[in-house]
Amino acid sequence: MLALESLRRFIISRTAWSICHRLACQAVPGGHCIPAKARLRSAHPVQRYSCSRRWHSVQAKSASNLVLSDAQRRTIYALSTPPGKAGVAVVRVSGPDALDVWKGMVRLSSKAHRGREPRPWRMERCKVVHPESGETLDDGLTVFFKAPRSFTTEDVVELHVHSGRAVISSILSALSRIPTCRPAEPGEFTRRAFEGGRLDLTQVEGLKDLVDAETETQRRLALSAAGGVSRARFEDLRQGIIKCLAMVEAIIDFSETEDVEDGVFEEARARVIQLRSTIQSYLSDSRQGEILRSGIRLAIFGPPNAGKSSLLNYLAQREAAIVTSIPGTTRDILELSLDIGGLPVIVADTAGLRDTEDMVEKIGIDRAMNMVQAADVALCVLSLPEVIETAQGGEPCLRIPPTLEPLVTPDTFILFNKTDLVSIPTEVRGLEARRSWTVSLTKGEGMKEFMEGFARALRERYDILQDGHAEQPVITHARHRVHLESALRFLDAFLDTATEDVVLGAEELRYAARAVGRISGAIDVEDVLDSLFRDFCIGK
Repeated sequence: MLALESLRRFIISRTAWSICHRLACQAVPGGHCIPAKARLRSAHPVQRYSCSRRWHSVQAKSASNLVLSDAQRRTIYALSTPPGKAGVAVVRVSGPDALDVWKGMVRLSSKAHRGREPRPWRMERCKVVHPESGETLDDGLTVFFKAPRSFTTEDVVELHVHSGRAVISSILSALSRIPTCRPAEPGEFTRRAFEGGRLDLTQVEGLKDLVDAETETQRRLALSAAGGVSRARFEDLRQGIIKCLAMVEAIIDFSETEDVEDGVFEEARARVIQLRSTIQSYLSDSRQGEILRSGIRLAIFGPPNAGKSSLLNYLAQREAAIVTSIPGTTRDILELSLDIGGLPVIVADTAGLRDTEDMVEKIGIDRAMNMVQAADVALCVLSLPEVIETAQGGEPCLRIPPTLEPLVTPDTFILFNKTDLVSIPTEVRGLEARRSWTVSLTKGEGMKEFMEGFARALRERYDILQDGHAEQPVITHARHRVHLESALRFLDAFLDTATEDVVLGAEELRYAARAVGRISGAIDVEDVLDSLFRDFCIGK
C-alpha cells in the first residue's frame, strides 16, 4: 500500500514538473530548453517565483482530480444491525472525518440547536439529509462519540433510523458520496478497537462469541471473556514469566559488577515451577471451554428400530429424520444443533448397528461407529423388550447386543424405549451403575423425566459455570491451548537448564513470555488478526 502511494505521488510530481518545464521553455528565445538548474539560476527572481507558483498550482490541481485511495479514506461506515424490516437500524461511522459526516448529514430537529457542534455521548432527535442535495432521507436519532471515549477510540457517529430497505440503502448511498468515507471491511470496527488498545485478542474473541452465542452457557462464557476475565489471567501469567526473566537477567548483567543476592536463580526456578503448575491446570480441563463454546457433540446410537430417529425428532420438535418400521432406514449421519438445559449440543443421529451384507448400510454403520468414538457424549437407545432377559433364578437382567458392546462404556448414557410394550421390572441386574431412563417415545411417557435428568447430567459434566463458586474455563479457543503448550515447553527447557547456562535459560523464559503474549496480542500477532476479524459481521 505504501509503495502504491509513493508511486502515485511520484507520478503527480513528475507530471507537474513536466508541465512547468514546458512553460518555462516557451519563454526561452528560439524555443530551446536549457537544463533546469541552469535555467532557474539564470532566471530573474520574479521568473523563479512565477515558475514555482505554477508548479505548485499544477501539482494541487492534479492532486485534487485524483481519486483517494482506501489508505487515504480512513473514515469507514456500515450498517451495524441485521438487514431487513425492523423498528430501528443503526448505521455506524468511525474515523477522523466522522464529525464532518455529522455536519453534512445531520440536521437537529430543535431550531435552537441548529448549526452547533454535536454534544458527545447524547442521543439527539434529528433529520438525516443527503450531503449534496440536502434532501431529507429519514427522521431519526443520532449520537456522537468523541475520541478516545468510543468503541474504536476514534470519533464515531451513529445514525438510528427506520429499518427499511429503501431507507438504509439511501443513507448508505449518501455516505458513499462523501470522498473521505468508504465502506467498512468485515470486523474493521472491532479491529480498530484492538489497534487502539480498547480490546485485546481474548476480548475480541469473546465479543465475537457473544454475538454468536445461542445458549445461556455460551452467553455467560462469552460475556466473561469480553469483559476481560481471560485477559487478566493471561496477563498475570505473562507478567509472572517476565518477573522471572528479570531476575535471571539481573544475574547475567550485574553478577560480576554488582552485589546480587544469593539464591536469585533458585527463587526464579521456584517461581517458574509455580507458573508451570498454573499452566498445567489450565491445560488439564478436558477441553471444557472449547466444548462449551463450539457445542457438545452427542452421538445417538443403537440397534435398528430402537427409536433413535424418533428421539431426534422429539429433541428437535419437528420431523427432522425419517421414521419407519423398516430396519436400516437411517443410513447416514444427521446432525442438528440444539439447546439442552442451556447447553449447546450438536446431536448426531446414526445408522442402526447390526450385521448386514448391504454395502451402503455397511458404510453408514462404519460412520456411525466412528462418530460414537469421537463424540463427547454417547447416548445408547435400546428397545426394552429386546434387551431384557430372564436369568437363572428368574431375575431379569440386561443383555447388550454384541454389536454394541465395544461402544458401551461406563460413561455411556442409556435410554430404554418402548415401555408401553412390556411391563417394567422394579429392578434390573446390570443397570445399577449406569445412568439410564425408561420411556415410550410413541406415547411420550417418561420423556419429561428423561429430559430433566439428561440435562442435569450434562451440566454436571460440562457446565462449570452453573454456580457462583465455579471458575470459568481459561481456554476457550484452540489457539489458546497451542500457545500455552508452547509456553509450557519453554518453561520445562528453562528448568532443565544448568546454573552455568543462565544465558540460555533467560532465552527460554523470553520465548515463554512471548508465547503467552500471543494469546492476548501483547506482541505482534499480525498473522492471527486477518483470520480473526474476517469472521465478524460488516458493522462490527
